[in-house]
Amino acid sequence: MQHTFDLIGVGAPIMDIVAPVPESFLLHVPGAKGGMVMVEPDEMEQIVAKLPAKPLFTPGGSAANTTFNAARLGLRTAFVGKLGADDLARLYRDRFAQAGVHTGRFKHHAELPNARCLALTTPDAQRTMRTCLGAVMSLDPSEVHARDFEGTRHVHIEGYVVFNQALADAFLDSARAAGATVGLSLASFEVVGASREWLLKQFKRGLALTFANEDEARTLFPDLPAKGPEDYAAHAKRLAEFGGTAAVTLGKDGAWIARGQELHRIAPLAVTDAIDSNGAGDAWAAGFLYGYLKDWSLPAAGALASLVGAETVRHLGPIIPDTHWADVHRRGMQHKPGK
Repeated sequence: MQHTFDLIGVGAPIMDIVAPVPESFLLHVPGAKGGMVMVEPDEMEQIVAKLPAKPLFTPGGSAANTTFNAARLGLRTAFVGKLGADDLARLYRDRFAQAGVHTGRFKHHAELPNARCLALTTPDAQRTMRTCLGAVMSLDPSEVHARDFEGTRHVHIEGYVVFNQALADAFLDSARAAGATVGLSLASFEVVGASREWLLKQFKRGLALTFANEDEARTLFPDLPAKGPEDYAAHAKRLAEFGGTAAVTLGKDGAWIARGQELHRIAPLAVTDAIDSNGAGDAWAAGFLYGYLKDWSLPAAGALASLVGAETVRHLGPIIPDTHWADVHRRGMQHKPGK
């Protein structure tokens, strides 16, 4: 079957506001370090006003980051999500178009501002995220149709959508109705904790591909051991028992990938100059999706995923700078089967 797109991403088109801050700055930010917390517009403005330096504005959002990187790797991509009506929305759409992502499947709100996420990065390269969703919150399940996914082979949905289970159901049902395979990135342990039973029902219905990090896997399967990297092989195998491919990422300790009777440990790529972990998991997913959709072996797809994820942490924000992509391509294609 011929497809117009290899991949369509689904999620929140969020403009990231990336700011390096000292550890002490987090004393002024409500909530704990790490993870993601929703804030109101006025609270967002107050935090931004206290930043010690001018932040960087860059397109973000979990599935959006994955889709953006997948396009830069060479997949034919589009994105389904709701943009706002302000300058940030126009900048966001233009940046995606420049990267080669088809922008015709974005939805728009005529009045609300675009979603934005403040990513505060401390010297240990950990990110603390505070998000204001704006137009994203206005997307209604009735606006989602099978035609949004016509012509694509695979649909990648970010776990944050699952906070609105009716909307997540609409995306999954519409993608399946269009004949696409469907995958899910669990996004955060908060998502899994709030939606565990819903997720397990979806796994039983059938997902082609699931991404989880160690926190998400541990929350999903609290009965399994989780004392060290080797323990997460069991989490990947448990996920794969539902019938799809499962990837459990472990940050600097690499990843486990399972499918059927296959189980592979993916070695990490050492990074000595990491400055920002924002978007690393999304980039890892993009690398894996490229190999997966090009029918590479699981170890080859995992090796490319590690390379793209490792390159991301060397730069501020979730997007690898344009000037570094030629080198990423050169090194990444060395993992192509037959090379």
